[in-house]
Amino acid sequence: MKILLLTLLCLALPVRAADTVTLLFAGDLMLADGPGRLIAQGGDPLAAVDHLLRDADYRIGNLETSVASVGKAHPNKIYSFRAEPDSLRVLKGRFDAVALANNHSGDFGHEAFLQTMSLLDAAGIRHFGGGRNLDEAHRPLWIELKGLKIALLAYNEYKPRSFAAGPDWPGSAWSEDSRVLADIRAAKSAGADLVIPFMHWGWERERLAGARQRQLARLMIEAGADAVVGGHPHVTQDIEYIHGKPVIYSLGNFVFDGFDTEAETTGWLLRLTLDRQGVLHWDTRAARMDADGSPHPLPGPSPCGQRGDTRPGMC
Repeated sequence: MKILLLTLLCLALPVRAADTVTLLFAGDLMLADGPGRLIAQGGDPLAAVDHLLRDADYRIGNLETSVASVGKAHPNKIYSFRAEPDSLRVLKGRFDAVALANNHSGDFGHEAFLQTMSLLDAAGIRHFGGGRNLDEAHRPLWIELKGLKIALLAYNEYKPRSFAAGPDWPGSAWSEDSRVLADIRAAKSAGADLVIPFMHWGWERERLAGARQRQLARLMIEAGADAVVGGHPHVTQDIEYIHGKPVIYSLGNFVFDGFDTEAETTGWLLRLTLDRQGVLHWDTRAARMDADGSPHPLPGPSPCGQRGDTRPGMC
């Protein structure tokens, strides 16, 4: 009788919803040049934001450089970045994964790209948006936490396209509309509760997202994406809701030197609080980079929002 009563009581109780999961996204992480020199001298470009980076269940950034001791700089690029292998020590314990889908991860060729992935593996930092071939580059990063299964995808659509992975050569995932939408649908079919593309797109130094970004964002949301996060323009851009889903077009720079204007030296950390229905709440925290490219938190409100909003507010 006691067993029967306990069974009936358990059946009568409501099913407990999955706990929320907090993802933290940072913009461009460039660990060569100024940040690289600081690291080589024993410094830490992320020291001032360490407490912010640890305040999340899972942390993701865009690795805007190769990390290698091999390779040759691209002959036709004005800026080519290659960080020293030791530079990854400042990411350990602060970033769980990095995107490789950008216009600098291939700066020093295939050999350096492959070494970058190997060094990330050795450091325990996962990577996505790049791989040893086309299929691997388009493979989602699966995050399974607190009952939620989240698929992250990353794509680059800024030249040179020669950095893109091919059927049997390494590189990043190129943003081809049909493939992007197919990847989102495939992740949903594979059991993803939530799908979030992390895009490298837009024109540099433009504060408003362009028509191309807005068109693709709509296509991705309609294909099943639950939010879209972007970067590349070296400035933060506007935010909008598409069918109730937030699109944060650009997070701007986060660790990067060589910029002078306030817009170029200001980046956002984006925190997404997720449940099974999608984005429950999101907020940003602004940081300003110093001459070495190290970010420092800024006081004051930054854009934020929650489910049901139709436009971003300020927190």
